[in-house]
Amino acid sequence: MVARLTRLLLLIQLAAAIGIGLAMYHLLPAITPWQAALLGVGSVFLVRLLITANNFLMAWRHRSATPEQHALRWYQTCRLFAGEFKSSMLTSSWYMPFFSVSRKNFADTPSLPVLLIHGYGCNSGYWHHLGRGLSAKHITHHAIDLEPVFGSIDDYLPAVHAAIDILRRESGQEKIIIVAHSMGGLVARAYLCVHGAAHIAKVITLGVPHHGTGLAEIGIGKNSDQMRCTDDHPHSWLRQLAEKESPAHYALFVNIYSHHDNIVSPQTSSCLSGARNLAVSGIGHVALAFHPTTQAMVMAEILGTPV
Repeated sequence: MVARLTRLLLLIQLAAAIGIGLAMYHLLPAITPWQAALLGVGSVFLVRLLITANNFLMAWRHRSATPEQHALRWYQTCRLFAGEFKSSMLTSSWYMPFFSVSRKNFADTPSLPVLLIHGYGCNSGYWHHLGRGLSAKHITHHAIDLEPVFGSIDDYLPAVHAAIDILRRESGQEKIIIVAHSMGGLVARAYLCVHGAAHIAKVITLGVPHHGTGLAEIGIGKNSDQMRCTDDHPHSWLRQLAEKESPAHYALFVNIYSHHDNIVSPQTSSCLSGARNLAVSGIGHVALAFHPTTQAMVMAEILGTPV
């Protein structure tokens, strides 16, 4: 479904660019067709740029305090924005519409097999870049598409359970590693509450709103409501989830998070008591699975897990 939606959005953007270009060509007779086309494409590009900028602005309003050692200089802030914009454009306009990371099995895999769980509003295409890195190291990995896109997090658990069974059967391993981004980390936590940790060796998460995010206020769907910063409310989904968990579950988690996350805000919401929390800086939310630093961290955690 997400692939079809993103392709539709691409067509809408293309139509908008053509429409703007034609309008400019007729309204400004002095410009050439190529200049009009550039104006059309540039207008759509600018809108996408403003969307990313707005995400950073909203995250700034809900932000947590940034430790001094993670403070950025102006050129690092520019690099942060450029990296997140690039990752967002690649994900939404190329990887999610046209790529699907499903099942890659290697007989000579050097680690436990890996299940990749994407986040809110995405599909398995989000893992295309990391998947290439896993394949280069012959690491067996499968990915899952969470459907329906705006459904309850709890409704994803049967599909996750089935995916884990398939991965275990095809790899011949009793245990697996979960790598999850954003909402996918909450899916992993909910899975452990229902099915236990007998088959899970480690859960590596990237930018997960373990305690909610202020940006969920503008999201749509049941899953967005579940990610609101309301874990202190007795009836919130996040609080109810925490009440079902045990310290043994948290000990499985390695949480990689950014002090400059533009979607999970406050950024310290990605910290989970009892887990191993690893902070990075200068990396945006979508870029967490793309950046060389965090990719290397994920690879080290996977390869460092005893088989």
